[in-house]
Amino acid sequence: MESSTPDHADHHAANNNNKKPRNNPNLITTSDHLRHVESMATMPSGAGNISHPNAVILGESLASEENDLVFPSDHFSRQAHVSSPQQYLEMYKRSIEDPAGFWSDIAATFFWKQKWGQPVYSENLDVRKGDIRIEWFRGGITNICYNCLDTNVEAGLGDKIAFYWEGNELGVDATLTYTQLLHNVCQLANYLKDVGVKKGDAVVVYLPMLMELPITMLACARIGAVHSVVFAGFSAESLAQRIVDCKPKVVITCNAVKRGSKVIHLKDIVDAALIESSQSGVSVDVCLTYENQLAMKRESTKWLEGRDVWWQDVIPKYPTTCAVDWVDAEDPLFLLYTSGSTGKPKGVLHTTGGYMVYAATTFKYAFDYSSSDIYWCTADCGWITGHSYVTYGPLLNGATAVLYEGAPNYPDPGRCWDVVDKYKVTIFYTAPTLVRSLMRDSDKYVTRYSRKSLRVLGSVGEPINPSAWRFSSLLLSDSKASLHTQKEWFFNVVGDSKCPISDTWWQTETGGFMITPLPGAWPQKPGSATFPFFGVQAVIVDEKGVEIEGECSGYLCVKSSWPGAFRTLYGDHERYETTYFKPFPGYYFSGDGCSRDKDGYHWLTGRVDDVINVSGHRIGTAEVESALVSHPQCAEAAVVGIEHEVKGQGIYAFVTLVEGVPYSEELRKSLVLAVRKQIGAFAAPDRIHWAPGLPKTRSGKIMRRILRKIASRQLDELGDTSTLAEPNVVDQLIALADV
Repeated sequence: MESSTPDHADHHAANNNNKKPRNNPNLITTSDHLRHVESMATMPSGAGNISHPNAVILGESLASEENDLVFPSDHFSRQAHVSSPQQYLEMYKRSIEDPAGFWSDIAATFFWKQKWGQPVYSENLDVRKGDIRIEWFRGGITNICYNCLDTNVEAGLGDKIAFYWEGNELGVDATLTYTQLLHNVCQLANYLKDVGVKKGDAVVVYLPMLMELPITMLACARIGAVHSVVFAGFSAESLAQRIVDCKPKVVITCNAVKRGSKVIHLKDIVDAALIESSQSGVSVDVCLTYENQLAMKRESTKWLEGRDVWWQDVIPKYPTTCAVDWVDAEDPLFLLYTSGSTGKPKGVLHTTGGYMVYAATTFKYAFDYSSSDIYWCTADCGWITGHSYVTYGPLLNGATAVLYEGAPNYPDPGRCWDVVDKYKVTIFYTAPTLVRSLMRDSDKYVTRYSRKSLRVLGSVGEPINPSAWRFSSLLLSDSKASLHTQKEWFFNVVGDSKCPISDTWWQTETGGFMITPLPGAWPQKPGSATFPFFGVQAVIVDEKGVEIEGECSGYLCVKSSWPGAFRTLYGDHERYETTYFKPFPGYYFSGDGCSRDKDGYHWLTGRVDDVINVSGHRIGTAEVESALVSHPQCAEAAVVGIEHEVKGQGIYAFVTLVEGVPYSEELRKSLVLAVRKQIGAFAAPDRIHWAPGLPKTRSGKIMRRILRKIASRQLDELGDTSTLAEPNVVDQLIALADV
């Protein structure tokens, strides 16, 4: 994937001293643990003579399908927190060789009622040596809500906007300053204490993206309660499972929400969940309900006297100050249940101190955040992204963030860019699936808006294929643009070819970014998560758990702990050890496959349980999906494995076409050929299933469990589809099964 241009290389060598030639005598000498990042002290191999078609500099030219490298501009790099590979290497080297000192220096910038003791961290990641244990800053007494709000107000940021809130309907909006947010949080915290919520108690939160959602998270944190946010799209059954598992003192919800033109009756879902959980022996005495008048009036809301309480009737009566409950760094902060399709959900438990330090630090560096930025992450707080990079990470940095209640394509596909222009958003963080869905519509929905404020784009949730990456600059073509031009959409169109893309890899379990570009530090390769964040020892191992050197593919693991790591699965430490640490003793196993190229760049290939074994060839579904999406008439693809009497497993591809392109047998053959050309004949899909849309949660996650059932014609085993953004997509896919 490497190639290059004398013009661009010479330009960079002359004008950007961040890029060191390979014979640089000042090159950092590295020890063993740096062997796969030390290449960043030089240009990527072959990049000494980068030919014009194969490298671009941000802001100077467009990225195309042939580009291998996208360089930060000199202007961007000079102002970045990490401005060169050399600076990254120096910081990374210290973070690995002296993690206690590195993270202590960062932790010291936060408020601690009492400093942590020694050692700074302790760990055992090897099941052969006893129970798995990770601790950071044990003995340190702090409070994350205090660090998010009080310290910012005390620093003079009380009048700064903490949140812009954009409602579902055009023209409906609100703001909260840091002082106002603190007052709202204190009122709710006082109420929770008044109804008996104590330090360590759980509170289940089933709210849409109203400002009351982060308010509730922060109020729980202020009094040491453990919040468990459940995405307000899960079914009553799924919600009940989570209530039964963590046994909350209070459930907080709202009566209804409008998402696009649809009204979702959240209180009805909660009522059904509370009935179901009580039948399992877990009763909840208080259901605090916010009246969302824009969606439903209180008189239309079903009500149970004695249990149900209107938020607006009680919370405003409480004082706007509330004493902080100081907690140990290792006290629990929140539970977040992973959305497993079957069996008991996994309650990922994060603690306070290490998570606070890690979420804040990753936010600052991966987005190159500065105090003048306006930040918008499109994720819901029901997912880890909404915890780390909607609520805690931004507020810990004193940032101004946008919260959006509605659907990204309501009332039309230009809504995202309308919001960007309205609030002058500079950092835009979203999922590749949203990018791909918006790409299907006319460019006029993008180009009618300026988007000139955008500075950094971010990607989360799945491996972003190179075509979608290049679309990350969403803005240079008109409505008559060719399909090929549309394939350059996110980079060239949205970001005007000037915005670096932080294509981040991380997980609910990791708490924050693990492998991510630092936007001003090094050239990016579209589709690669690039290099590990500070303190993260990412390794690739084979089936036997042996680390693989150099250019390779295998299982992505992490050696040694980091502050943001989760500490256990709630109530099931044995499952925690079995799932994450037994597969490869001595390592945290991510469950993901990964390739590392000759320059040390990391390429995520998807979940290893999304690996298809075709006649002995292990094929990552993400790899096949990326090849399909490279076809100019394919907007999106999802691949699953099916039983095959000859090959063991066959490849079954659901393909969404660019708007207006008709289904045809010729196109089907062309798509298969695209995979054969990019990967090989062994990876060619056995079946192309036309898909007007894919079954996705409202956060954009593709529900591959449902696709597997459709592909296998196990239509009576589809399970719960209530979490889908568009449940009718399932019926459409079934109807097209034989087309």
